[in-house]
Amino acid sequence: MIVEVKKLTSISYQQMMKDQINIPAKLLRNYLQLGLTETEVIVLLQLHCFYIEGNSFPTPSEIAHFTTLTDQECSQILRKLIQKDLLTIDQIKEQNVLDEYYTLDKLWSKLYEPKQVKQETSEETHNIFILFEQEFGRPLSPFEIETINIWIDEDEQQPSLIKAALREAVLMGKLNFKYIDRILREWKKKGIHSVEQARTHSKAFHSNQKPRETRQESNRDVSLYYNWLDEE
Repeated sequence: MIVEVKKLTSISYQQMMKDQINIPAKLLRNYLQLGLTETEVIVLLQLHCFYIEGNSFPTPSEIAHFTTLTDQECSQILRKLIQKDLLTIDQIKEQNVLDEYYTLDKLWSKLYEPKQVKQETSEETHNIFILFEQEFGRPLSPFEIETINIWIDEDEQQPSLIKAALREAVLMGKLNFKYIDRILREWKKKGIHSVEQARTHSKAFHSNQKPRETRQESNRDVSLYYNWLDEE
């Protein structure tokens, strides 16, 4: 009886190891940065599992069978993943038969390839603090300095984009760090990573705003920043 128990346990462990798949830790830790939801991650993992099992083009119904999603919901998620450029459908021709299959190559490349980030000089970074102090008309507090450093180091915002956000805040008459942070977060959410993109977005935003009454402001000359949208 003891021998039989050992034998069954051995078979169980062997089957357990056979059924396992590797889930990239980077996908679990960085899917938010790719703009993915938890449901979309589940569908991606199901595609990964189907691929390992030899099915490279599962139907929405096959995927839905292993989730709480409906066939239609799976179809919509697959379309969204393709629109986000994380999933592609490729074709292969064998013996005059054209077959289609899903590939996650773009997902893996975005997860593992080094980011191509334009490095700006330390002088340009230093100038940000000077520009902020000029606009606020006072030295920055330690908290404000730390906020700018977080934008650069943790949020990976380019100094030129931070300057553009400052100019936008001046233009809107809302010169405070919370508003500038909201601008940067909104731009990042919309996939805006350059001053040119920010300028285009801001022009579209301002063109939809109703003319506002002239505000009673201080004697600060903000005319320079009213022209930033037209800069080349």
